[in-house]
Amino acid sequence: MYLDNNATTMVAPEVLEAMLPFFKDSYGNPSSIHRFGGMVRRSVERAREQVADLLGVSAEEILFTSCGTESNNTALKGFFHKHRSNTKIYTSAVEHPAVRNTARYLKEQGATLHEVGVDKQGMISTQFWDQNFGSDTLVSLMWANNETGVIFPVEQIAQKVKSSGGVFHTDAVQAVGKVPLDLSDSAIDLLSLSGHKVHAPKGVGALFVRKGISIPPFLHGGHQEYGMRAGTENVPYIVALGKACELAKAHIEDENTRVRALRDRLESELLAKCKGAKLNGDKDSRLPNTTNISFEAIEGEAILLLLDEYGIAASSGSACTTGSLEPSHVMMAMGIPYTFAHSSTRFSISRYTTSEEVDTVIKVMPPIVEKLRSLSPFVE
Repeated sequence: MYLDNNATTMVAPEVLEAMLPFFKDSYGNPSSIHRFGGMVRRSVERAREQVADLLGVSAEEILFTSCGTESNNTALKGFFHKHRSNTKIYTSAVEHPAVRNTARYLKEQGATLHEVGVDKQGMISTQFWDQNFGSDTLVSLMWANNETGVIFPVEQIAQKVKSSGGVFHTDAVQAVGKVPLDLSDSAIDLLSLSGHKVHAPKGVGALFVRKGISIPPFLHGGHQEYGMRAGTENVPYIVALGKACELAKAHIEDENTRVRALRDRLESELLAKCKGAKLNGDKDSRLPNTTNISFEAIEGEAILLLLDEYGIAASSGSACTTGSLEPSHVMMAMGIPYTFAHSSTRFSISRYTTSEEVDTVIKVMPPIVEKLRSLSPFVE
């Protein structure tokens, strides 16, 4: 039973079917002028249109990358390359490491970095709205948090940033395919997404770059991707991403009805039946598939190991930070007490999650929590 879809998702059967021909028969280089290349080029451009359609933007504004991390690096480092030591970067204290660590690296290179805090519900601090932004300012905020699912008001913040001359980037890796996105009348300048979070394979992503926003190439070489990313295109994976985005748009209502109802039932039952259970994150402004619950005075890693014995996959936070003995930086930024932060457990479902799988988790979690609480020296 796989309930760790914020870490990665299964490849949709339709996506796999779409990409297979490009490993065997349609193997031409899309930059070649002969018919083998031309046919593949049309498939790449069709995928670009599918990604753009999901976001409500023009196909010419979509740049294919290898992953969300590359998209984030392209946006942040590209902006810094233009403004150098005058660069001012604003992020939140709960960003994914792909933004958090990139911004901190750029601080070492001379940028001024502001990490804005969040409240106890994981929402961006109101102090953010008092900031002034100029043309040398990049604001990079995640659309939705990968651990708690909390959704930031990125479109409203982008409007404020834009009106004062700044540039706004959002890491939308977790939001794409889970909540409706329409950038056609938005002030968002740059948006990152990742294929393996929307039922495409690992190893492909995209960056939306609004017309009029100029950033230098991240990779230099050939003319591919409008001269913005050199290297022969990863055609099977690009086609897969396009198909996945098409499917995501078709299933967006299901994500926000059936999937949300499954999440709500899982969450309410665990909070009611597990001693010391506490929800982490804003209850309302949240992704429909994500719940993050702490169980007082027990270890999150121990919960995951016992769940795994039942064949249940969940997470104690971001897959990019698993293995650290320290509590999640997201939990710490939210001011979650240490005895709760260490036990934070994320369940993230998908459109492939069944009611029976949720029932199983509801059945096995209470005795797991009870067993670990009986062994904990912190429970009186």
